[in-house]
This record gives sequence, structure tokens and C-alpha cells, in this order.
Amino acid sequence: MKYIQAIFNVTCDAATLQAAKDLLCALAGNAGFEAFEDDGATVTGYAQKELFSEDVLSETLRQFPIDGVEISYSIADAEDKNWNSAWEEHGFEPITIDGRCVVHDTMHLPDSIPDGAMDVTIDTKQAFGTGNHETTAMIISRLLGTDLTGKSVLDCGCGTGILSIVAAKAGAESVTGYDIDEWSVENTTHNCAINGTPNVRVVKGDASVIKGLDVKFNVVLANINRNILLADMPAFKQAMTEGGTLILSGFYASDADMLVAKAATLGLKETKRTVKNDWCMLVLENTEA
Repeated sequence: MKYIQAIFNVTCDAATLQAAKDLLCALAGNAGFEAFEDDGATVTGYAQKELFSEDVLSETLRQFPIDGVEISYSIADAEDKNWNSAWEEHGFEPITIDGRCVVHDTMHLPDSIPDGAMDVTIDTKQAFGTGNHETTAMIISRLLGTDLTGKSVLDCGCGTGILSIVAAKAGAESVTGYDIDEWSVENTTHNCAINGTPNVRVVKGDASVIKGLDVKFNVVLANINRNILLADMPAFKQAMTEGGTLILSGFYASDADMLVAKAATLGLKETKRTVKNDWCMLVLENTEA
């Protein structure tokens, strides 16, 4: 996977600097940035080349909501290396979601798993999704509270495969995941194998692969940044059964109304909204055949 890096120079008074840098990182996610390094005088952001939008970044900085802050940046190709190496080398501590699901890696086994709780093992290999992030945790919580028995599920941008695995273990009859990144496809395949979920199939590609799938889906999941969600929502809709459910996350609460408005043009109606630490999850229903 190829990354670009942007070095941001933030100029403002000392009392405002940290707040300005924090907000910059939050807003830059809309342009495709997914990781940041705070170097004191500068902030370095990393984004996948295929997901980066300089137009969105420029507009975001033009409308920066803190007065008296000036931000300039330079962009270059990032060093071609494994940006998840820290996760892969050190792993992550077990995560419990709603007391009903424990997510862990092979290096940090949980002391115990609550009776009846789902046990999910995730080895991270250059892919997003351990349950640690609010967006992943919110979708897992939703899946745990949904009757998936006999349902078909589509996982858009599957990353580590965590949502596909949870859906399969929660009773889904079939799960299809796709991701544009070859590492993610391999990682999802690996994690499905170690979790014993053979009813998950994985496809490499973007939303265009949906046209070639031979099934409509009762539940569609997408934990991706706002701009990709807006662009791909028509494809999500085409993949859904009548009365099917679309679960979206990966964006901030301030972006929710924009996504709901787009969904409405496609015959998708909001049925639930959850916010956690400014991150948002939307649940939408397909009201059209």
C-alpha cells in the first residue's frame, strides 16, 4: 500500500497550539489521513494515496474553525514501510465490548472470557480494525444486538476482517468482505481461518466489485472515511435487499447529517444514530425495492 505524507506547520499563539493541532488531526481525516505524528513544531499526517483528497484538505484548512490559526503544508511520498509495525510487533491488550465480545491477539490472551461472550482473535497485519477504535466498537456492539441468523452480510473495506468475523460468529449465514488493499485481504483471510469462520469470503477491490457479486445483502457494513462513504453509498444501496440495513461509521458526528441527506436521496432512512467521543455510527434502512 502506498502512502503520502503531509507535514503541517501550525502558526498561532502558544495557548491555542495544542487545540489547533488536535482539531487539525480530527478534520484531516476527512481528506483521507489515518495516522499522525506530533513533532512539536509540526504535525506529520499519513494517508493512502488512493484515498487522499487534496481538494478536501485545502477546503478543510480554508474553513478552519479556530480564529488566528494559520496552517501550511507540504506533501511528499512517504517511505514505503509497514505503518502498523508497532501493532504487529507488540500487539494489543484484550478489549471487551458490552461484556459480550472479547477481542484479543495471539500475544495477549484474556485472563477470562465472560460466560456466553464471543471470543475473537485478531492478528494485525497492516490492516485497521482491532475493536480499540470507537467506530469499530460501535459497529460490533450493534451487530451483537442484531439477529443475524440466516442473514447475508457485506463488509465494505474489511481491514482485519473483525466485523466479518463478528457477523459470522453472531449467526450470519454468509459474509462477503472486500478491501482495496492486498494486505487487508490476506489479513482477513488469515483471521477468518484462526477464528473458524469458513462462511466468510474475501474479495480484493473497491466498491466496484459489488456489481460482480451474486447475492443481495440483508446487512451492509462500512467503516470508512466520510468521502468514500458518500461516493460509494449508491453501490451500497444496490447491494441491499428491500428492508435491508446499512451500518455506517468512520466519520465524525458533525458529518452525520450530510451522510443522512445523501442516504435519503437513495431511499435509505435513518433509524439510529450513536455517538462516542465525537465519532458517529448511523443505521439506515432500505425503504425501496
